[in-house]
Amino acid sequence: MNGFKKINQQELTIRPAMEQDAPILLSLIKELAVFEKLAEKVINSEEAVRETLFGPKAYAEAEIAYWDGEPAGMVIFFHNYSTFLGKPGLYIEDLFVREEFRGKGIGKALFLECARLAIERRCGRMEWVVLNWNPARMFYEKMGAYPLEEWVIYRMDVDTLKKLIP
Repeated sequence: MNGFKKINQQELTIRPAMEQDAPILLSLIKELAVFEKLAEKVINSEEAVRETLFGPKAYAEAEIAYWDGEPAGMVIFFHNYSTFLGKPGLYIEDLFVREEFRGKGIGKALFLECARLAIERRCGRMEWVVLNWNPARMFYEKMGAYPLEEWVIYRMDVDTLKKLIP
């Protein structure tokens, strides 16, 4: 996609995020955290966004959706690797559309942009995690995605990791 697309007589633009977009990305991240009822967990900053997404070692990529020139949503993703497939995968960390822009096809356009990139980059699969109460689950299942029931996600936060290393 990466360009212009007419939807409902409105203009949707999706483009790769650039370093100067750090304030927009941080604002969207914070709005996502509020939506997910996790606002108190956000310790990210514009400086961290610049360093981790646009610094010498970029850990992820982002695309921003604009609706009539207004930032409407984002997707942040990175590559993982499947040892079984012997191929990279594309992992969607966050896909978010601001509330006032939902229902316009923006989320679908961001999702399809990730799918296009995954195919272009010869990925073996695309994965993401959705909170069990999020209505987006129905959207993803309608697109053909399916939940993995045999896998359980485990996590260690940095405090726990530090306890492991003397």
